[in-house]
Amino acid sequence: MKRWMFLVLCGLCLSATMVQAEAVNELDDVVVVATRIETPVSQIGSAVTVIGRDTIERLQQPSVLDLLRTVPGVDVVRSGGLGQKTSVFMRGANSEHTLVLIDGIEANDPNDPSRAFDFAHLPTENIERIEVLRGPQSTLYGSNALGGVINIVTRKGKGEAQLELLAEAGSFNTQRYQGGVYGGSERINYSLQASYLDSDGITAGSRDTGNIEHDGYEKTAISARVGVAAAENTDVDLIVRYNESDTDIDRWAGPLADDSNYLFNSEQLFSRAQVKVELFEQRWEQILGVSYTQHNRGTHNALDPANPFDTERSSYDGTLTKVDWQHNLRLDKVQTLTVGVEHEQETGKSSYDSNGMWGPYNTEFKKKSIETFGGYLQDQLQISEQFFATVGVRVDDHENFGSETTWRATAAYHLKATDTRFKASYGTGFKAPSLLQLYDVAFGGNEDLDPESSQGWDVGIEQPFAQGKVSVGLSYFENDFDDLITNRFNTTTFKYEYINLGEAEISGVEATLFIAPFDNLSVQCSYTYTDAEDKNSHEQLVRRARNRLAVDLYYQLLSNLDLSATYLYVGPREDIFFDMSDYSSGRIDLSSYSVVNVAVGYDVNDTVHLFGRVDNLFDKDYNETWGYESPGIAAYAGVKLRL
Repeated sequence: MKRWMFLVLCGLCLSATMVQAEAVNELDDVVVVATRIETPVSQIGSAVTVIGRDTIERLQQPSVLDLLRTVPGVDVVRSGGLGQKTSVFMRGANSEHTLVLIDGIEANDPNDPSRAFDFAHLPTENIERIEVLRGPQSTLYGSNALGGVINIVTRKGKGEAQLELLAEAGSFNTQRYQGGVYGGSERINYSLQASYLDSDGITAGSRDTGNIEHDGYEKTAISARVGVAAAENTDVDLIVRYNESDTDIDRWAGPLADDSNYLFNSEQLFSRAQVKVELFEQRWEQILGVSYTQHNRGTHNALDPANPFDTERSSYDGTLTKVDWQHNLRLDKVQTLTVGVEHEQETGKSSYDSNGMWGPYNTEFKKKSIETFGGYLQDQLQISEQFFATVGVRVDDHENFGSETTWRATAAYHLKATDTRFKASYGTGFKAPSLLQLYDVAFGGNEDLDPESSQGWDVGIEQPFAQGKVSVGLSYFENDFDDLITNRFNTTTFKYEYINLGEAEISGVEATLFIAPFDNLSVQCSYTYTDAEDKNSHEQLVRRARNRLAVDLYYQLLSNLDLSATYLYVGPREDIFFDMSDYSSGRIDLSSYSVVNVAVGYDVNDTVHLFGRVDNLFDKDYNETWGYESPGIAAYAGVKLRL
């Protein structure tokens, strides 16, 4: 009862604020992720948030993970500073339940234990927009989309060739450089960019347990997109993105302990070639694509004075090859039928060698692969000028466990008399067991595992006021998860094993508020309440905060000078601790925290742009995960040249 009283009070406060506001014209964003074809947000019944290029540039954050923190329904958790493991929990689902796409390329790591995506190394440069789609989405995207989809769309060059150069320096001896060239004509478009970041970082292990050594981070990223109009009705696109990074990490001693030469290396390659053909006066659009993803990561730790006993070397390699063929049939102005087929093959292998005071330990996961075929059908309807709907179904055939059927339906209704928009969606999802969960004998691989499954629904309302100067939105969602895969220690066999055991029930509320009292001032707020319960233990799922609040303020002081400020509040939550000194473990409370970031940008002229930002302005001391540190106050400044 208390939570609903809290929500009512929030609503009353929002209403009181809204009557003071006056208009702003908001463009109706077009997104691809919700229906696999370009569709205005106003016609979509699903919960979707778009982070555009203007927002990416003014907030100045070099990593996608820091932009996602302001999105309703999204929890971002990083274990330490730059380059450290980063997870995203969407509407309370596990991190591996979020499917990440980069220009249509599946980016999740096939050789991650749960097939999750690590956001630690994904930079923001050369990104046009980020689309965040919440709720089960397996009907269009197959496995891994139980919680939602994050779609990264890179920049598409246009106009005369333009060269961009950027240099930034700041706290923790951080340096960032990037250069890119963009342009295009009726026949060809291109965007090419390279970047380099180097930082001394902070200690990964918490200072509360005596860690003082800085754990540095170095990253190189290359991104390229080239499009060619091969014929009047045929377009060809080639997309490549490569990230390589080295991260200093600390050794696990329960909790972490400083280790001066413990290194984690990561290489990620995302590539795609696709051909789009339009026939019969654009009524039949075909998109044939081939994607290839490669993840190589590993650790290296040699002897050193502070760690004279243990050595370690490991490697984890995974690939994903996918062929997809999509047909968009525009039957008439009010109906579009989308039909697609997909085939993917994922492979993985790994090795681990260590030698310590307890003797040598070696394990190897020999190369394994698995294939999945999928087919989907979606009907997108405009029933009237105010009513839009989609309904879809999909069948996936997995080499190991057989076929899985999912479906989804959405509706959006625009009440013109009050300019009110209603939306609703219901869908099912599944996630196939990962290669390691199926075949890694050393950690309890189980070929009899069933896929994880989910079903979820949401309803929402959006209401503008004062000629669009104010807008408020409210959504309620529920998701149920079954057959969740967990790894447990079997006291009979004295071995770890993967089994289908977990069940979770998650519900919550997402509220948004937009206010633009003046043409040069706007405020965007989002609040999320999440109740994520483990149905077996009746405890809250760890690392998910019940309450999250984000505020983004934008103020155009002069025509060439702007200021941005973001406020993030994350409420109390629980985590798991393990202490090797006495082998104790259990749940531990993590305190709430608030962080304020500010950024300023100044156009000297059309060529020179100066910028600067301060993260964690009030130097708050907090922990996103147990045993790991988070950065204190940090300042950065730089210059961008447009030539």
